[in-house]
Amino acid sequence: MERYKEIERTIITSYRKKIWHNFIRGIQDYDMIQEGDKIAVCMSGGKDSMLMAKCFQELQRHGKMNFELVFLCMNPGYNEINKQKIINNSKLLNIPIIMFETDIFDRVVNIKDHPCYVCARMRRGHLYEKAQELGCNKIALGHHFDDVIETILMGMFYGAQMQTMMPKVKSTSHPGMQLIRPLYLVKEKDIINWMEKNNLEFIQCACRFTEHYTKCNNNDGSSKREEMKELIKHLRQVYSNIDMNIFRSAQNVNLDTIISYRKDNKTYHFLDNYDK
Repeated sequence: MERYKEIERTIITSYRKKIWHNFIRGIQDYDMIQEGDKIAVCMSGGKDSMLMAKCFQELQRHGKMNFELVFLCMNPGYNEINKQKIINNSKLLNIPIIMFETDIFDRVVNIKDHPCYVCARMRRGHLYEKAQELGCNKIALGHHFDDVIETILMGMFYGAQMQTMMPKVKSTSHPGMQLIRPLYLVKEKDIINWMEKNNLEFIQCACRFTEHYTKCNNNDGSSKREEMKELIKHLRQVYSNIDMNIFRSAQNVNLDTIISYRKDNKTYHFLDNYDK
């Protein structure tokens, strides 16, 4: 058996419950795919997007719905080592990527305020545009369960707001396009275990200059997302279900106990109807 087939097999055998079932459940629970979709599976070269691509291939082979896939890889300015690693891993895993070039890293190199945020926004814009050019109506990103709960905590601790990373979003700048996150219910530890079981090695991050940094840095030299990872890791030791409680808190919002909230750019306050 060819190696890529052995790797594929682990997704529906060893990791059937923790990866495959959660991948399928996320797609079904949040209605991510419709008949006739053409989906640009966005490949950053990291473990998450590579696994997502393999799951999509498996779904396309054995699923009941008719849809098309394009495996889209944007090069924002990687060095040759990282670029070649992505190409080599794609060949190893039998993923037919379409790679296109941009100069995003060069354009953000001198930005001092939140360069990773600016880089991410620019990358997403390029992905939308290329996907549309190829006739796609959706892009799929490899954000996983841990990204979701980290985002919830980051919004509370550093943004003073209650928000989450949505499983799917309609693009406001590219009409007719949607963004979906099929790994929404898949935990990062299970992705890491899958990667290690198959002796795979991927580039570490697509939102930074991977040849210079080990973390995505902000102005004070630390990573807020890394802080959230460490906090959640500690909390899991105290209470094993803490991650699920964080996740579910964004689905069980009781507006009767919220002081104020925003919807459609309008703010609603509990005092608005308090005396009525």
